[in-house]
Amino acid sequence: MKKIFYKFLFFVIDCWRLVMDNRYNPLRYIGDASIQGYFTMVLFVMWSVYFGIVATTYMEWFNYDIVTSVFVHFGVVFPIMLTNLIFKEAEEKGHIWYGNVRQYGPKNKGISGKIK
Repeated sequence: MKKIFYKFLFFVIDCWRLVMDNRYNPLRYIGDASIQGYFTMVLFVMWSVYFGIVATTYMEWFNYDIVTSVFVHFGVVFPIMLTNLIFKEAEEKGHIWYGNVRQYGPKNKGISGKIK
């Protein structure tokens, strides 16, 4: 059970990095980090607005608006980003606990194994 949990955990981390980490997504081709950050925020707001409209229109959540959608998405994304930051720091610093956890992850190490 523990092995399955850790495989799933590192699958989620690898998927997160493919979408949200500018070293792996197509925004990596933009040389300026501030422009990369700008486009990341624009996409974040765009998707929040989209889900706000979908929730209001199709799911009939009439008290759910675009501002609420932005705050809800931030409330979900921020802890995930913090967790990813902690995992990245542990991976870069070579802490023992990360190595012990990583042994349960995929053998090819996926995207997570490439971060340096």
